[in-house]
Amino acid sequence: MVKVKAYELRAKTSKELLKELDEMKSELAQLRVAKVSGGAASKLAKIKIVRKSIARILTVYNQKQKAEARKQYKGKKYMPLDLRPKKTRKIRRALKTEQKFAKTLRTKTRESNFPMRRFAVTM
Repeated sequence: MVKVKAYELRAKTSKELLKELDEMKSELAQLRVAKVSGGAASKLAKIKIVRKSIARILTVYNQKQKAEARKQYKGKKYMPLDLRPKKTRKIRRALKTEQKFAKTLRTKTRESNFPMRRFAVTM
């Protein structure tokens, strides 16, 4: 099995990716058996390539799943935690801008009834 390329994997569907993943895992199992039974050096070197290929397939599959989830929740009021922007804990807990500058009814009436005084200072 040759090293799989990520851009080739992105063109495939999720089912095809899972099928290829199963093939890779079975190949890895065979290579591990060959390793125990004292296989050829070429087979032992192939173990690393297969492991990395499995990792690539899983990465692309997970990226596809997350992209589908993002598309599904786009424009919705609530979103799963792993799809929300990470930022920092402090920023996530901070008040939103409209909450920060919100004023009570009493404050609004006070400001309208008693506006800031304007002074004309001449020099």
